[in-house]
Amino acid sequence: MPGASEMSAIQAGDVGAVIVFYHPDDACIERANRVGRMCRCVVVDNTPAGSPDGDTSRMLDPCIAYLPNERNVGIATALNQGIAQLIADECKFAMLFDQDSEATKELIGELVGVLCACEQRRERVAVAGPAYEDVRLRGVAPFVRFGYFRLKRVMPVGEVPLDVDFLITSGSCINLSCWNDVGPMDDALFIDLVDTEWCMRARVRGYRVLGVPWVRMSHELGGEPIRAFGRNYPMHSAVRHYYLFRNVVALFKRGYVPCSWKSTELVKLPARLLIYMLFIPGARKHVRMALRGVWHGLVGRMGTL
Repeated sequence: MPGASEMSAIQAGDVGAVIVFYHPDDACIERANRVGRMCRCVVVDNTPAGSPDGDTSRMLDPCIAYLPNERNVGIATALNQGIAQLIADECKFAMLFDQDSEATKELIGELVGVLCACEQRRERVAVAGPAYEDVRLRGVAPFVRFGYFRLKRVMPVGEVPLDVDFLITSGSCINLSCWNDVGPMDDALFIDLVDTEWCMRARVRGYRVLGVPWVRMSHELGGEPIRAFGRNYPMHSAVRHYYLFRNVVALFKRGYVPCSWKSTELVKLPARLLIYMLFIPGARKHVRMALRGVWHGLVGRMGTL
């Protein structure tokens, strides 16, 4: 198992981080400042112009590169902007974080160490990521591999990186040597499934996606969970459900997307609708937005709503 001490063997300029802001509070800004003290850091701000959130640029450490979009251009475009800046700065690895994710030097050191070790063995690895823990969902989430009609959950145990089919964006570390080959995040998806689609594309190009089971990151997935059918489910706004359903349908039409993933989503889409109808306040709005997403996915209406 690599140690965080391996960071000392990596030049400081080799590692950078991208953090995407959207109406950040003071705690978000302080987390970004802590990242800026660990490595090169780019903050891409999707907060619309005129929002009463204070002067974010003044509150950030001067060492942080601040890219204000003054509108919500989506998570995919924001990540692409930040990664382009890191590439221009000649970074070799890009840590990606949501504004509410807690980064540590150990997290960065372990993931970069794993990628460096793979590179020394001439292994083609696109991205490595930690197991995440959401206390609201009762513990550490498993890694995931695609299976027909259901996901295969891989428990994050052991001291060997695990081949998985996708990782969530936040806390992941991209090997930028593969960026031109795999291509950027898909701007058209805007927000949901951006990480899943990129990992699928990387795997089609022959790169591995690695879950690092001994590394943990605290991360809240979605809004406040609801209890349905004996399980906790992370919940989102009706607009997010629009993007989720639209992007699932859009990915159904892409040939490189694995049939195993498509089969699982064919099962999950009606189950999600049932949960919206039975367990969410304002169910009618959520169902209406989800069905609107299905229609837009079918007709190819992508980008921002």
